[in-house]
Amino acid sequence: MESNNVIKGSSEDEIWQQINEQFGQNPDPLEYTTIIEHGKYRILLDIDIDLGGGFESGYESTAFTAQLESATAFRFAIHKEHFTDEIGKFFGMQDVVIGYEEFDKKVVIKTNDETEVKSLFADPSVRSVLQDLDDFTFGITTHHVSDSTRKDPFLELYIESGITDLNKLRAIYSAFYAILSKVDNVVG
Repeated sequence: MESNNVIKGSSEDEIWQQINEQFGQNPDPLEYTTIIEHGKYRILLDIDIDLGGGFESGYESTAFTAQLESATAFRFAIHKEHFTDEIGKFFGMQDVVIGYEEFDKKVVIKTNDETEVKSLFADPSVRSVLQDLDDFTFGITTHHVSDSTRKDPFLELYIESGITDLNKLRAIYSAFYAILSKVDNVVG
């Protein structure tokens, strides 16, 4: 997690005041990367927009990534339900249903701990943010850190859209941070 741009704050308001100032200098950035130090967490925010040109179609992404403090066996993965998921369900593939009808209709959740994942997504504001995203993946993954042979756990939210609307970006950050705090309690 490397970035020359580090934002520190003890509250979300402090952090977003700084991000607002940076976006004020460049309101529609094609690239924006920062490390957000919020409490005990270091969260990478990375926005990348390539408009393409000629025969190239371009791409967009927004990602939030945070290394978890401890190893954990708990895993979950969530993404927007697509047509192929409907086909899979027709052939018997199942995702976790957590008991919130609107959310369950719009996303696919896989996990090794159904009780814990239900607790993670109990907050209606978190569910609302996630179910309104289009193409995204969100979950706990593992990566090698530096030269280590060990894989460490990360919480990652990857959105296939370059989000520069600060209100929407902050709502997504709030949802990510809420899940990070809960996952950290499972881990720690």
